[in-house]
Amino acid sequence: MSNTDHWNEVYTTKTETELSWHQDDPSVAINLMRKAGLNTGSAVIDIGAGTSRVMERLLDLGMRDLSALDLSESALAAARARLGEREKSVKWIVEDITKWEPTQVYDIWHDRAVFHFLVNPEDRIAYLQRLSQSIVPDGHVIIATFAMDGPEKCSGLAVARYSPTTLAQTLGSDFSLMAHQFYVHQTPWGNPQSFQYSLFRRVN
Repeated sequence: MSNTDHWNEVYTTKTETELSWHQDDPSVAINLMRKAGLNTGSAVIDIGAGTSRVMERLLDLGMRDLSALDLSESALAAARARLGEREKSVKWIVEDITKWEPTQVYDIWHDRAVFHFLVNPEDRIAYLQRLSQSIVPDGHVIIATFAMDGPEKCSGLAVARYSPTTLAQTLGSDFSLMAHQFYVHQTPWGNPQSFQYSLFRRVN
């Protein structure tokens, strides 16, 4: 089964409360965006947006240049339906991040739990190429992954776990680690999962 088929099946056969990564309140990400200088003129992209509440929160803050990318059309369709008329204020991109060809640049790149699925080096390289193409000079990147003591699998797929230091090493010298936060996510059924959120600034 392809990655696209896998995630479309997940999002069409499970409700939100059956998804381990479901998060009602994305405050950790929003607060890190504020540290990155988020304002109503910022261009923001959410990588692996799925059915997350990030777009909702950013629209509530008056954001005007928002993009949501996910390889699952089913996930983005659900997110659009939840937003109602406000979905017209978001650019919806159905793409695999490792194959996507960006058409604009962004001030803030947010990724909660896509990067840690890239266990093959060639996929990480492809991701970082898209990241470099997409972020303005002095732009900011927020990447959340499972921490070193987090799960080894998610949705039946292997993941790569990171600390802020190992993630910084993976991103390379073009990105400087500005801040990080460890966070214990509670799944909808109450299981704890250790995440790390890291905020980077593009320096080259």
